[in-house]
Amino acid sequence: MTIVRQPTRAGVRDAAAKIARVLSPTPLFVREISGMLVALKAESLQPTGAFKVRGAWHRLTALDEDARRRGVVAFSSGNHAQGVAWAAKRLGIAATIVMPADAPRVKRDATLALGAEVVSYDRATESREAIAGRLAEARGATLVPSFDDAWIIEGQGSAGVEAAAHMEVLGLGRPAQVVVPCGGGGLAAGLALALPEARMTVVEPEGWDDMRRSLEASWIEPVGPNPPATACDALQTQRVSPLTFDVLSRRDAQGVAVSEAEIAAAQRWAAERLRLVVEPGGAVALAALLAGKVRAETGTLVLLSGGNVDPVAYGKVMAG
Repeated sequence: MTIVRQPTRAGVRDAAAKIARVLSPTPLFVREISGMLVALKAESLQPTGAFKVRGAWHRLTALDEDARRRGVVAFSSGNHAQGVAWAAKRLGIAATIVMPADAPRVKRDATLALGAEVVSYDRATESREAIAGRLAEARGATLVPSFDDAWIIEGQGSAGVEAAAHMEVLGLGRPAQVVVPCGGGGLAAGLALALPEARMTVVEPEGWDDMRRSLEASWIEPVGPNPPATACDALQTQRVSPLTFDVLSRRDAQGVAVSEAEIAAAQRWAAERLRLVVEPGGAVALAALLAGKVRAETGTLVLLSGGNVDPVAYGKVMAG
């Protein structure tokens, strides 16, 4: 029987210490929303444009020398791909990334520029997990999931360790409420471990809110058939993992869904009020506060999880 390693708060602390040695803390902006001061952590300003580099670094640095020689395989629409490619390049590990053929070109090009091999697949007819699994088995490589992995979850949680320290320095106190974008739930679960005293709210695009429905049902609910089109390529996860669901359900996390119009409005707000470029999937948590679907209150922490935008699509959003 295979024993699955569980993510822990101690693991988050270890990940935060490792990551602090190679990455500068991302900025924390404080702005007023609905009359309350809200802290917004700009993970969009990571070297790879998203928080995913945290989990990738924690996972790849945990590999022994033999595993590093055999390389890694990951699957991602772009942000996890770049995180794995960045960590692999720095550690001298060969990386292969399975990416959907319709992934934003900017994310694909950035992954290739970091030296990774990219294998394309059809999001509608093929399984990225199956393709990546076959590649890893054939090459003897380590499979690095984007969220269904204890090391990945712990690494993402390091953002919460940073944010809590920064909020206390600014006199905002410890985070009391965390509002976070959610695809597979790796970032949300990591933050739940890092900040056990905070209330957790995960935010997803409408029609892709399987974590919300899973938390309400108390069992995992996959995305339904024929989900709507969404600009949030980073959050198009068909089914959350038992690891992330377990962490969030034990914390009584809540979920909300936001519309495409609300997401675009949040992107424009971030550009106007923060001077930040935030991708659609990275803006959903902010969208929930601006739309009044989550109430701003003292100690609210919002994650702006990524900033890897398609230039043409982003230009249309900015034009309104």
